[in-house]
Amino acid sequence: MSSWITVKPLQIVLRWQLLGTAIITIGLAMLYDSEVAVSALLGGMISVISSTVFAVIVSRHRGYTAGGTIRTALRAEAVKITLIILMLWLVFKLYEGVNALAFIGTFILTVIMHSMALFVSESNKKEIT
Repeated sequence: MSSWITVKPLQIVLRWQLLGTAIITIGLAMLYDSEVAVSALLGGMISVISSTVFAVIVSRHRGYTAGGTIRTALRAEAVKITLIILMLWLVFKLYEGVNALAFIGTFILTVIMHSMALFVSESNKKEIT
């Protein structure tokens, strides 16, 4: 994953999404049955997969103009949304035992985690004030 994704904040957010998905899935597996846990796993993985594709597209951008950067971001977001819609439809169509609350709940939480990339610093330096 790291070699294809060169934007550090996106790498960090993807780790958060994976960790969040794992924690929710394990927690629901201990509290409920396997269908609830699988539903949560699927919901989280939809977000992780679409965010990974977004990060790869953004990482491949080599332009230096503002217009080129905006086009890349919009293209990456369009691909991400298309993938999300397709994968959501596939899960509801093919997995009869889906627990909608666990599935959509985990999906929403991991999508919110993706928006946290804006708050992740590009550098690890701490300034002393």
